[in-house]
Amino acid sequence: MTERPVNPATGRGAQAPSGAAARELTHTIALLFPPSGADRDYPAVQLAFIGGVAETATTHGYDLLLTPCKSGKDPSFRRMVSERRVDGVIVMEVRREDDRIQHLAETVFPFVAIGRNSATNEVSWVDLDFAGLAGGCVRHLTELGHRRIAFVNKSKQIFTSEYGYARLGSEGYTEAMTELELTPRAYPSGDDVAAGEDVVQRILQDDPATTSLVVMNEAALEGIYRGLTRHGRSVPRDFSVVGLGASRWAEQVSPPLTAAGIPAREMSRIAVELMVERLTSPASPPRHVLLKPLITLRASTGPCRPVPDAETEPDFPDLDF
Repeated sequence: MTERPVNPATGRGAQAPSGAAARELTHTIALLFPPSGADRDYPAVQLAFIGGVAETATTHGYDLLLTPCKSGKDPSFRRMVSERRVDGVIVMEVRREDDRIQHLAETVFPFVAIGRNSATNEVSWVDLDFAGLAGGCVRHLTELGHRRIAFVNKSKQIFTSEYGYARLGSEGYTEAMTELELTPRAYPSGDDVAAGEDVVQRILQDDPATTSLVVMNEAALEGIYRGLTRHGRSVPRDFSVVGLGASRWAEQVSPPLTAAGIPAREMSRIAVELMVERLTSPASPPRHVLLKPLITLRASTGPCRPVPDAETEPDFPDLDF
């Protein structure tokens, strides 16, 4: 009789792969997750993903190894793969051209992704429909009468690094604005209060008649609110804000943000389950899970009120009565 290895921390066993894939199991899953904070730290939404992956992995009898690896050339990443220090890998912060995914595919190492690009078509992934959600935010604002709608994205560094969510959000916003025959104006922003205030300054300098924002940078949200107050814009009386953000951010600002939340715990749970499926049933076809949460209406959006003195008044001839 062949005994199945058991994780001493949980007392649970995992089904070992058969055939050529058979090897000694570590009962450990790696999470490749580079921090996105300006100071190389993990902001709250990333911590929610880490906690969700760790908690779900434990329930399936796996330990978690967190690595901030963002490059397929990273020596520690190469060692982890070549020496089979983990059973499988969950890749996050997926870029459109991601050499981590390329290396994992070339070495036939079990992995799944939170996020996607063209190279993940043959593996399982879970992702958020950032393009669809950004477009839905635009349409919510236009239903309230807004026509001057700007978009606040992640930092320029994240955008130019080809992170999928930043690109998809921008594309969804631009496509929706174009379909509605409106002028798109997108702005990058750093992940802090000062950057949020600065982006509001730039937006209102470019177009003082702007009446609403779609925000995809939850870390800049407090600064955005401060910047609007400084420029005499009251939310939602004469300026509306809607965004994609973790519920903690959306509910802590005042007024609370109308937003499509990022279901970090659910995405983490699904990713681990896809990983376990990959490890226990390697011949099963890949699964793709695209989530599109509803926009939760809170207090940051309202009917459009034109900005006084921001529009050029038409010239009329003087008439004598």
